[in-house]
Amino acid sequence: MRLTYFYRKLKIMFFSKLFKTSSYQDKVTLLAPSEFNPAIQKKGCQLIDVRTPNEYAAGTIQKAKNLNIFDRATFKKEAEKMDKTAPVYLFCQSGNRSRTASKTLIEMGFSTVFDLKGGYSSWR
Repeated sequence: MRLTYFYRKLKIMFFSKLFKTSSYQDKVTLLAPSEFNPAIQKKGCQLIDVRTPNEYAAGTIQKAKNLNIFDRATFKKEAEKMDKTAPVYLFCQSGNRSRTASKTLIEMGFSTVFDLKGGYSSWR
């Protein structure tokens, strides 16, 4: 019985690697504000605020570019101009929209995405 279970797990792992069926969550890392802040200080950081333009205008993290996730077409168009091999740092107000944005970026071929845990609310 145990051998069958082990064999089944091994087979799943093999096919996952063979067909690269890892989930987007494997490529997205949640960072607490204390980890996020030093990471975004790096030169050339791709820092994206996925909130609406009104939310962005009311306050954002310095050097963040606004790409509203609710405007999918523009979000994807602007994301295509970014370096897919360099890490991307995302945030929204609470973490929900940035989760959607991170999934979209991974599907578009971005290799590494970091998401601010708790969003901009946790930043302030």
